[in-house]
Amino acid sequence: MPESKPRRKNKPQSQENQGSHAVDKPMPAWYKPVMFGLMLLGLVWIMVYYISQTLFPIPNIGGWNIVIGFGIAMVGFFMTTGWK
Repeated sequence: MPESKPRRKNKPQSQENQGSHAVDKPMPAWYKPVMFGLMLLGLVWIMVYYISQTLFPIPNIGGWNIVIGFGIAMVGFFMTTGWK
């Protein structure tokens, strides 16, 4: 009768995680404040633009201030995809 293959011994925990992806790594301490800061900065940029009746933050570019504000906020929102 043929013999069965011997069972492999379990690898130590440190060897199992060597090939794992970045999913297992903790987030840096600066990530969450920067993420929320960018979202709030974009919101404040747009609010200042409307409250100042288009005089601030940058008066000469007009409606592009809205694009800049949304762009800053979107960078913060895109950062949420990597937040754990």
